[in-house]
Amino acid sequence: MPVARVSAGQAGVRGAVTPWGEARRAAADAARRLPDETVPLADAAGRLLASPLRALIPVPAFDTAAMDGYAVAGDPPWRVIGSVLAGGERMAGPLPPGTAVEIATGAEVPAGADAVLPVEGALRSGDVVRGVVRIGRHIRRRGEDCPRGRIVAAAGAAVTPALLGLAASLGHDTLTVRPRPRVAVLVTGEEVVAGGLPGPGRVRDAIGPMLPGVVSWAGGRVTGVERVGDDPRVLARALTGAASGADVVAVCGASSRGPADHLRGVLDAVGAELLVAGVACRPGHPQMLALPPGGPPVVGLPGNPFAALAAALTLLVPLVAGQAGRTVPGGSRSSIAGEVRAHPADTRLVPVRRSSRGAVPVGHDRPGSLLGAATADALAVVPPGWHGGPVELLELPA
Repeated sequence: MPVARVSAGQAGVRGAVTPWGEARRAAADAARRLPDETVPLADAAGRLLASPLRALIPVPAFDTAAMDGYAVAGDPPWRVIGSVLAGGERMAGPLPPGTAVEIATGAEVPAGADAVLPVEGALRSGDVVRGVVRIGRHIRRRGEDCPRGRIVAAAGAAVTPALLGLAASLGHDTLTVRPRPRVAVLVTGEEVVAGGLPGPGRVRDAIGPMLPGVVSWAGGRVTGVERVGDDPRVLARALTGAASGADVVAVCGASSRGPADHLRGVLDAVGAELLVAGVACRPGHPQMLALPPGGPPVVGLPGNPFAALAAALTLLVPLVAGQAGRTVPGGSRSSIAGEVRAHPADTRLVPVRRSSRGAVPVGHDRPGSLLGAATADALAVVPPGWHGGPVELLELPA
């Protein structure tokens, strides 16, 4: 079903709200995949590969000693004619039969060597060494672990510490990874303080510290959190400044229709197209998604912390994930093991913990409290008029 597109100024009635599932799809559809990036290995950790990872060199790159000992040729006893260290000079010419060179683990095995005799099994007297070997034993042959050109990781694979080490061992200095959208956060409200114990009539900012983790989970990064007073001119300037260096702007606490909520008016003044004017869900009803002309998408989140989290999972996460070329983190379905009342018109997002009995509501689900969400591992998506049966579980960022 297509989503109605209106100006911010036209969205002043209850009929403009979008069902929860449609709102999430609208956010995903509004995402424009950003270009892939080629970054140094040190900056690639935690990203997703944009293209398959291929071996630029074979591993091992040369025949390598797997043990400290003696590289030997022919039958024993062997006359020791030299030594080879890892990173040292290569032996000139093949190893003649009946001879040996002392060799270190990781050193290049001379041509003509049949095996490496471990030092633990060697009997040496002067320049003669004896022992029992099996042809090919303790020699890692060139390319036996990974030949040159082999694909070792597919596009979309997570760049883990082990994958970074593998890429380096295969000759890579950089990796091409999927983009990491930049999200600028504006937290509005004269009553909001950033630190310390809030005084009378003041509250601590819970949304600013929460959003970077949510955005990172979706594949993006928060470039900064700016606090803005309840003044439309100040908000307009802050929005312009934030948009200049961001792929998404998230505005917290100004998306409703109260006397201190100015986001809709500011967006309407610049001719923004409103994709989502409100969402039929609780908490998080007064959220919005707009496309200002020539600028990045703007997501409006409610000022209540749990409502802001619910709205971020509804609009911000699908939008950022789409820009990053990621799939929105999927959920599962479960029965609910506890009492939950459905709303007649809105989807409810209820904090739950998974268990063998089903999803157990943890309580504390009022819009202004994160206590329930902090002790939950998912939000149960309870559709309007629900009378029982399995529901979707929306995964919470870990």
